[in-house]
Amino acid sequence: MDDVRPNVHPILLSLVTYLPLVGAAAIMLTRGTAQSIETAARWVALWTSGIVFVLAVLMWAQFDPARHGIAFEQQVRWASGAGMSYHVGVDGISLMFVLLSAFLTPLAIIGGWRQVTGRVRDYMVAMLVLETTLIGLFSALDLVLFYVFYEATLLPASLMIGVWGGPRRVWASLQFFLFTFGGSLFMLLALLAMWNATGTTDIVALQHHGFGHGMQCWLLAGFIIAFGVKLPLFPLHAWLPDAYTEAPTPASVMLSGVLSKAGAYGLLRFGVMMFPDAARLFAPVVLTLGVIAVIYAAIIALAQTDMKRVIAYSSFSHMGVIAIGLFTLTPEGIDGAIFQMLSHGIVIAALFFCVSAVSWRAETREISAFSGVAHKMPVLATLAMLFVMANIGLPGTGAFVGEFLVMVGALHVSFWLAFLGGTSMILGAVYMLVLYRRVLFGADRGGIVALLRDLTGQELAVLVPLAIVTIWMGVHPNSFLRVFDPAVTYLLHPLATVAAVEPAQITHVAG
Repeated sequence: MDDVRPNVHPILLSLVTYLPLVGAAAIMLTRGTAQSIETAARWVALWTSGIVFVLAVLMWAQFDPARHGIAFEQQVRWASGAGMSYHVGVDGISLMFVLLSAFLTPLAIIGGWRQVTGRVRDYMVAMLVLETTLIGLFSALDLVLFYVFYEATLLPASLMIGVWGGPRRVWASLQFFLFTFGGSLFMLLALLAMWNATGTTDIVALQHHGFGHGMQCWLLAGFIIAFGVKLPLFPLHAWLPDAYTEAPTPASVMLSGVLSKAGAYGLLRFGVMMFPDAARLFAPVVLTLGVIAVIYAAIIALAQTDMKRVIAYSSFSHMGVIAIGLFTLTPEGIDGAIFQMLSHGIVIAALFFCVSAVSWRAETREISAFSGVAHKMPVLATLAMLFVMANIGLPGTGAFVGEFLVMVGALHVSFWLAFLGGTSMILGAVYMLVLYRRVLFGADRGGIVALLRDLTGQELAVLVPLAIVTIWMGVHPNSFLRVFDPAVTYLLHPLATVAAVEPAQITHVAG
């Protein structure tokens, strides 16, 4: 059934992938005074990313999840003698992450409109290059191409941390680069081993190649280390707190909202779906590490005194839930993990923006410096309450749907797995409500809080769309589930799906 293709034009994917590079080139060619260049860079980046988002939505509208296979597919000879090609396309799973990348990028650009004041042109170029690498990563159907895009994300991400970050930005950038690059070496070794065994790096062909049990285990071990750093899995998370905290807020949004999802996407695409036998063998280990991440990160989050570090450890805790969902190896668990990835990308971005709205005005992120902020910023307090509740997993928000499906999948494995994984909701409620109460409630003690003003139009332009999507995902989750659930079902049970579809086609032809 892989030769069945939705009738859509493949050029859309190329436009979505490479239009940001065109915008980056236009910014680099801009001439004039320093102020005019900065203004032009901001507007070109915003318009470019906005057009990319519109095109990504058009892809979503044209995508038919009922028809199995790859949509918007393009394949060009590259090094065909070595079994390599430029091969891109999306299924229901990867399309959602392309859409997430395209949605968060313009919001990140608006979010940094006033906060990024130095080397604005370079910053906007880095943001657009990061968008191209992320979309290319999620749409790559050749393993070498995937590796190129995966490594390319390191350059703009590391630069945004190291150049525009906080006081410890150089150390945070170096940690992020070395951890991710070191992990990628294991992926490169696995890639070379697969190419040596099959003579191709085409992902679709590799998914149908029957690797031996022993080789599956070695390959999956390499991919778990590579993607476990990016996710991150416990204990490969040492880079995360500093990177998320020291990065400028828009970069933190892209790191936690999209880039961490590249690790989870890789584990799904190259772990669960490509090496199913090894995945069953490694599942107890990954599930245990997921549970440890959920509990450990939540406890550490409660002890933080910096608002941004609380959100950073919250992100780490929720990525543990995603790891649990992926390695339940059940359709419900994997659906829940994907939905949680999308929901977490939206909610964690909103929380970083909320923290930024307060800390940018007060010039501090220390929790002890705040009390009664809601008196001065009631609109922020209202939106922040929504995002805090979403982060906890309140029914009616997207996070609840994702975590509920993950727990359903975990119940198929073990009651205790579901119970321990479900503590993310309880522990999340503790540290998030404590943070919310300390900062936004309580008596107005004056000081820096007395000088705060409520959200500006630019900040509302960022937070309101995130709030709408958060509620939309909770109230009408099928808008998203219907896109990727058929792909999950088909890739987990391809033979059963083919057996179910072919008789229906025969009946239709006979009729």
